[in-house]
Amino acid sequence: MKEDELIQRLTAGAPANKRLRLGPGDDCAVLDCDAPGLWELFKTDAVVEGVHFEPDADPGLVGRKALARCLSDIAAMGGTPSAALVTLGLPSPPDTARLEALYRGLYALAREYEVAVAGGETVAGAGRLFLSVAALGFVEKERCVLRRGARPGDALFVTGELGGSIAGKHLTFEPRVREARWLTNRFALHAMMDLSDGLASDLPRLLRASGVGAELFAEALPLSRAAKVRFRSGATRKRPLEAALTDGEDYELLFAVASKDAVPLLDAWKEAFPETRLSCIGKITSGGGMTIRERKSVRRMELNGYDHLTQS
Repeated sequence: MKEDELIQRLTAGAPANKRLRLGPGDDCAVLDCDAPGLWELFKTDAVVEGVHFEPDADPGLVGRKALARCLSDIAAMGGTPSAALVTLGLPSPPDTARLEALYRGLYALAREYEVAVAGGETVAGAGRLFLSVAALGFVEKERCVLRRGARPGDALFVTGELGGSIAGKHLTFEPRVREARWLTNRFALHAMMDLSDGLASDLPRLLRASGVGAELFAEALPLSRAAKVRFRSGATRKRPLEAALTDGEDYELLFAVASKDAVPLLDAWKEAFPETRLSCIGKITSGGGMTIRERKSVRRMELNGYDHLTQS
């Protein structure tokens, strides 16, 4: 069973109440917070030793990543993060110096984004170190972007570069909160999500939610230098294009916008974020599924990104 199938089975019939506006199936849950014009965003995520980081990883970067993953999801909804709770799973015996460094990294990112770390929980006796972060945010109702609004003819964009994140980006990525706020303030985005499991896994989730298909342009995908270097050095057998599609942990924004806005958006982006790439990587189609255009040929894409159940 794949991760998405298990999630669907476990969340089927999940209890709700009158405050819940959007439950499982998007980057964050959306709640009515009784504040005029605002929704509350609620997200939880975890990093586990041996899965999301290696035992010898810089503990400050591990702590930073634990919070950054939640901030990336809040960004994908167009929101602003506000507070977090942290659950720490401790192996025995605990390494106090390592844990203090871990929290320094987490706190530094929290201060940068004005996130209050309001408490949490500590669990002793875990088999390996883990952090689980639950984060709150808010978003103006008219600026909240879901996965399910993409329309045939839309242009498909991605921020930054894709692939090769294991070379270091998976610990040092910058959640695109500022970029998402800029986008939702200036353009009517139809759908958006963050890329955590790889374009080949995450884009189909957006397509299913929207009931559409997509055609990607292979030559337009922003291949990272790390993906190219890892292939040339023999560190991976994945060619850069495959790495860009399947590596995961890029934490970039993927979004759909009306084609008429594509050129104005690119022009305005270059002025606002000159050091961050923005690429139009394809278009939304009326047919289901996903195809990729390479030179003059078009083929159905059957690659998969990261799946916790089949690759953990």
